Amino acid sequence: MNTLNHFDTPQLELLHRGKVRDSYRAPSGERLIVVTDRLSAFDSVLETPVAHKGAVLNGLAAFWFDKTRHIIPNHVISLPDPNVTLAQEAEPIRVEMVVRNYLTGSMLRGYQQGQRTFSGVTVPDGLTKHQQFPEPIVTPTTKEESDREITPENLVSEGWVSQELYEQMRVKSLELFSFASAWMAERGIILVDTKYEFGLLNGELMLIDEIHTPDSSRFWSAEDYARNPETAEQMDKEYVRQWLIANKQDGLYPRALTPEVSAEATRRYLDIYERITGAPLPTGNEVTPGGDVQARLVGNLVRAGIMKETI
Repeated sequence: MNTLNHFDTPQLELLHRGKVRDSYRAPSGERLIVVTDRLSAFDSVLETPVAHKGAVLNGLAAFWFDKTRHIIPNHVISLPDPNVTLAQEAEPIRVEMVVRNYLTGSMLRGYQQGQRTFSGVTVPDGLTKHQQFPEPIVTPTTKEESDREITPENLVSEGWVSQELYEQMRVKSLELFSFASAWMAERGIILVDTKYEFGLLNGELMLIDEIHTPDSSRFWSAEDYARNPETAEQMDKEYVRQWLIANKQDGLYPRALTPEVSAEATRRYLDIYERITGAPLPTGNEVTPGGDVQARLVGNLVRAGIMKETI
């Protein structure tokens, strides 16, 4: 089995099962995050997993967590497997810090309908599709059942964060975005927008969740954008979204991908990993004959002392 669509074990306490990530309590008390190959689009998890997607997300996040330690500490302890992160247990702050540098996505749709203020940030009339802002802007959202735009003032008045904590998060988000944008620009990639999540550990702000992955960010090819900004193609899961839109029937998106679409999605995830890090993804197939991801994962967790070998 060369995909990891589901992982479950009675040996570990399940803390949370998300659309892509499953969290368990490690025997040592830390959080064990298993990043699966599930793919979510339009608030739904597709039936078809995408090979190597979880390892790409986990590996890229680890890459960026390591590169940005000089900006802010993060929750990563180790990666016992390509699909797994052992992390410190921080108290999550229920706010997503969304940093945008171009008019696109949901912001573009709102702008085209006449909206000019987004999470307290007002942008001028006359902007065009995919136009770059003079400088990156921060448009926070709440982390609820349905995330919503919110101003910094309302984040404070509603009790999500203190003014001081929000300002820390804002400054660190812009520093992270600036650092990553420069890194990617040298590799022909535009970091269009992204989101950051933070937590508190012993009162100290730290970066958690994921960072600068194809699931949490938009990437464009700088060459493609230079040719025609309005048709620049996203180097992330937008390919799958567009296929779902094109194959919508009776108002419903397909629940599964064709083998060809799944294979192309895998190729794109592997490509963005190599373009950013400069090295191909270590798939683990060399370690486990046949590329059985689940068997490899369990074996690695046993070797790390996180699970016990079963007979």
